[in-house]
Amino acid sequence: MPDKPCIAVVDDDQALRDSLTWLLDSVGLSTLAYGDGEALLDAEPERHDVILLDVRMPGLSGLQVQQRLGERGDDTPVIFMTGHGDVPMAVQALKAGACDFIEKPFNHQQLIDTVQQALAQHRRHRRAQARLEALRERYAGLRPKERQILVHVAEGLTSREIAAELGISAKTVEVYRLRAMKALGAANLAELVRLCVALELVAPLPEARSPS
Repeated sequence: MPDKPCIAVVDDDQALRDSLTWLLDSVGLSTLAYGDGEALLDAEPERHDVILLDVRMPGLSGLQVQQRLGERGDDTPVIFMTGHGDVPMAVQALKAGACDFIEKPFNHQQLIDTVQQALAQHRRHRRAQARLEALRERYAGLRPKERQILVHVAEGLTSREIAAELGISAKTVEVYRLRAMKALGAANLAELVRLCVALELVAPLPEARSPS
């Protein structure tokens, strides 16, 4: 993500676009303004870190734009801007994955806070995605036998049980397991299981219920 995040402002009201551009620029954010949803969809998605999107616009509505962004795999956080009476539509947008919504006329500080929260969320998501991609690459570099043993370890099998399952010695299982742990960067068995869950090799354990 660039040092100066870029906010897409999508609204058919020129005066509002200019006002929001000035406001966001004043707090150190860059902006790209679009008069309709089609113009946003034609732009390069990697240019935006957050999208401020009007619900009601000529042509494609905000909800339709959100749907098309999702269809093409664009995970940029969307904050909907709604007028009076548009709250039910905003709730629908939230259910479809929008980050938040704010009502017109805006409280400037509320808008800035909402944008900053969306930026922080986007950074966390990007970092998590990068870690997962790196983990997948390390996993792809394992030998087939190492992958098999990882799954069995994450399923809770002992080295002896894995050895019997695969027709190899328990010592060989240990060698493969330690090699796989080192390749994935797992310091201990619990961390290895967490990584296997992240790779979706095994299902996560259900959360324990708190005593009533």
